[in-house]
Amino acid sequence: MRGLSNQYGNGALVGVYLDEAPLSLTGFDQMDARPFDLDRVEVLKGPQGTLYGQGAVAGAVRYITKDPVLNAYQGSIEASAAMVQDGSGKRIETGMVNLPLAANVFGVRLAATKEDGGGWQNQPQAHILNGNGQDLLNARLKALWKPADALALKAMFVVFRDETKLGLGYENPDRTVPVAIDPARVLIPKKFDYNLYNLDGTYDFGRAELLSSTSYIHHTHHYPFSYFGGLQTIYAGALQGTDARYVDAKQFSEEVRLTSRGSEALKWTVGGFYRNLLNDFFALYDTLYAGTLYPNSTYIADDTYNQLSLFADASYQLTPRLALGAGTRYFRDNQTTFDGTTKQSGRFHSIDPRAYGTYKLSDNVNVYASVAKGFRSGGFNLAGQPPYEPESLITYELGTKGLSADGVWRFELSGYYSNYRDMLRRGLVLVSIGGTPTLTSLTSNLGTVHIKGAEGGLTWRATKQLTLNATASRISSEIVRVNATSATDLAGDPVDYVPKFAFTAGANYAFHWTPALPGYVRLDYMYRDKVDYVDRTAFPAANVPQTSDSIGLLDGRIGVARGPASFELFGTNLTNENRWVDPYHAWGNANRTAPRMIGASVQYDFR
Repeated sequence: MRGLSNQYGNGALVGVYLDEAPLSLTGFDQMDARPFDLDRVEVLKGPQGTLYGQGAVAGAVRYITKDPVLNAYQGSIEASAAMVQDGSGKRIETGMVNLPLAANVFGVRLAATKEDGGGWQNQPQAHILNGNGQDLLNARLKALWKPADALALKAMFVVFRDETKLGLGYENPDRTVPVAIDPARVLIPKKFDYNLYNLDGTYDFGRAELLSSTSYIHHTHHYPFSYFGGLQTIYAGALQGTDARYVDAKQFSEEVRLTSRGSEALKWTVGGFYRNLLNDFFALYDTLYAGTLYPNSTYIADDTYNQLSLFADASYQLTPRLALGAGTRYFRDNQTTFDGTTKQSGRFHSIDPRAYGTYKLSDNVNVYASVAKGFRSGGFNLAGQPPYEPESLITYELGTKGLSADGVWRFELSGYYSNYRDMLRRGLVLVSIGGTPTLTSLTSNLGTVHIKGAEGGLTWRATKQLTLNATASRISSEIVRVNATSATDLAGDPVDYVPKFAFTAGANYAFHWTPALPGYVRLDYMYRDKVDYVDRTAFPAANVPQTSDSIGLLDGRIGVARGPASFELFGTNLTNENRWVDPYHAWGNANRTAPRMIGASVQYDFR
């Protein structure tokens, strides 16, 4: 988001919420929300630390699901079937039922989706075809109790189960999956599971509302990992390995937030957030180096995080057109890590302010400006390797958004500049653990990065039937200063995984097949420029940067509805593009675009 794509380190750059429950664990362990039965999606860009509990450097995404309706029975079912080009069929079944068990007092809402198949990756030496097809279950139960007008208690339980037979995720251009050391070896299947428990309570005092949100996540992740030190790397084909990795994580979080209500000129929020995360990692790995095989080596890392945040934000409507606001966040993080022999611990803390203002040019158009600081904790590498310090950034933003008087045009435009200090960066080092050559990551503080960007969006209701929309972004990111201890990059290198240009375009045409059968046709196109990857610890200077392909994907759908029933034909990647998504292909573990998929779905709503 906005040139910040680095997931190295212990905290997430983008905070993700399901309702009020935070889904972010560590940098690489993010819960798959796979949202459905949604009420809305909220996207907050730039450092977010003064409004919600789990702060985020790049921004926050909040998936707000539908609450139980307390005065009506509701239900819906949807089924879809599709075929993947040169792959397997895919089926998705989704259902929802809403039960008001005590009118206007207590109700429950159950929603679930089941996915099967949809694979296209093959490991022919192991006789595995379409091995990345998913077997997925995502079920959510919500209960809402309103014993009084001012009090509401809401409980949510989520069960998420996802398994693929061939879990590496990356592939060759011919859609086969490379497996190091023994191409015929059947790796452990990828399993990504979690249970989420959340209890929210709100009380309306009239001029303010109090929220308490308690969440618990138990997450297990089993996945294989395979790599080749290819000819372009410094290992020139002499290094390869295969891992079986296991993660077991338990996270408890509590957020308390008091927010003003009403139409007063002063609006404010104060709150606190606590998080305790236990993350246990175990790997069983084989390494082949310089012709010698080192089998069945092990590595463990047991990490503990205790985090506390206090935050406040206030804005004041100085005039009918002008509002100014400011906020701040205090953050403290206590960490420990244990690798089986050595224990490391440390404390990180920060104060992160934010200031902003909005001005109404008219009833339909406003301009805004903000400056905010973001922060991510430091942490620890493998014992014997140096720890890394926190990273921080300050982002300045100026923008405008609005719509025309007749509502035909809707637009937004913004520009931003970020000064990113002590950016976290991962290099790869070959170390000896118990006499076994082991390729491991080494996270360090790269130095200072400057990011400049502009982005905009436009929606045009060209006619009563035709709506056009487009978004575009342009980003310039550059490493301007490198710390003396950093070996991965040089000043002037680009920032990893940041496309210079990206845009989307869409068109929706609504019509009637017959007077009683409304329909629509929609096309969407997405383009992303190539992205670079620089790691001078693993690649000679002549082979940096490593580069992905630029990607353009076209999707389409056409549908018809009759009362509560609807039918749709859809297609994704209609031109069947086969491109490198990831620039990491020199290690034999980069992703490619999913092939073309054509399918149909039918839905029925019960009211």
